[in-house]
Amino acid sequence: MFPLSPLHFQLQGAGFPILCLHGHPGNSQCMSVFTNSLSQKFQTIAPDLRGYGKSSTKTNFKITQHLIDLEKLLEQLQISRYLILGWSLGGIIGIELALRNPEKVAGLILISTAARPRSNHPPITWQDNFYTGLAGIINYFVPGWQWNINTFGKRSLFRYLIQHHTPATYQYLAKEAVPAYWQTSKIATRALNQALKEGYNRLTEISQIKCPCLVLAGESDRHITPESSQETALHLKNAIWQCYPNTAHLFPWEIPNQVLTDIENWIEHHQTHFRLFNQN
Repeated sequence: MFPLSPLHFQLQGAGFPILCLHGHPGNSQCMSVFTNSLSQKFQTIAPDLRGYGKSSTKTNFKITQHLIDLEKLLEQLQISRYLILGWSLGGIIGIELALRNPEKVAGLILISTAARPRSNHPPITWQDNFYTGLAGIINYFVPGWQWNINTFGKRSLFRYLIQHHTPATYQYLAKEAVPAYWQTSKIATRALNQALKEGYNRLTEISQIKCPCLVLAGESDRHITPESSQETALHLKNAIWQCYPNTAHLFPWEIPNQVLTDIENWIEHHQTHFRLFNQN
């Protein structure tokens, strides 16, 4: 009998499994930009991490608990070989899983993340919070309204998360980012902040990761800088780094077609490796 994972998850498609890990704040639905497309050729597993979405918890935990939860989930689903696609915090957890389970992780797709994450976000003012609140509330009820984008969105904290202030991008913010934000628990936030406070840094260890890695970054990312993302790629043994101009931390919602094309081309390039890895 397999140990039951406490995680809520979404399972789509069939084929070689791809574990899709969301960021903070986030949930499994935030990964739909990837899963809706990738599930046409692969099996995608998108969990709500502990303390996020529908994976509720009342007990404090350390960030390493995410790894235990995910290992239980994969065992429950009888998945022994898989790719990982991790966005922001999800990429950090993906790195940790690859370090713990090198015989199981066939490849890593790291998005807006780093093994030594660094931020250059400016101080947040009361005006930032004021305009973000207005923009977020209006956009939630009238997603992608250009007047709201021009009047409040571009003056809000959204300007540090995105560079493409388009209706399509704001649709993602309304339908996925806002609900995920409200479903993120203080306990999960506390676990992440504690790890960052302790100075999370796995640069010296990630050279142990031998699987193919694709590291993607947004040129104007203020939350996890493209420089720290590139630093991660340089320390990985088998990595390709790509930086998208005029995008920020949420670039998969800004240029989804380009990002998906690049991911699918990378997977196709390594398909022989993944097939052989799965047979071992």
